[in-house]
Amino acid sequence: MDELIRRRVYGADHDDPDPGPRPGRVYRELCAGPLDGLLLDVTGWTDEELGTGAMLVTEIGAYGPGGRAGYGPRAGDPRRWDWEGDSP
Repeated sequence: MDELIRRRVYGADHDDPDPGPRPGRVYRELCAGPLDGLLLDVTGWTDEELGTGAMLVTEIGAYGPGGRAGYGPRAGDPRRWDWEGDSP
C-alpha cells in the first residue's frame, strides 16, 4: 500500500486535505483515459461487480460534464482497470 499513499481517490473532494486512500479499504488503479492514475474504492463490491468494471461520471471525458468513462479489469492484473471508452 506504500505506493498508493500519495494517490488521489476518485470522488474525493478537491478541497479534501487528504484525498488519498484510507486504511482498510480496497482500491483499483484506473489506467489511461480521463481518470488515469486515480484510485477507485471498491470496498464491498461483489465478485461480479469487480469482474464487470464501472462507468464513472467525469467532467473531463469526451462528453464533458455528465459524461462517463468506462473502466474494466485488466486481463492478468485485475488490480488495474483499463479505460474502455467514454459515453454520454
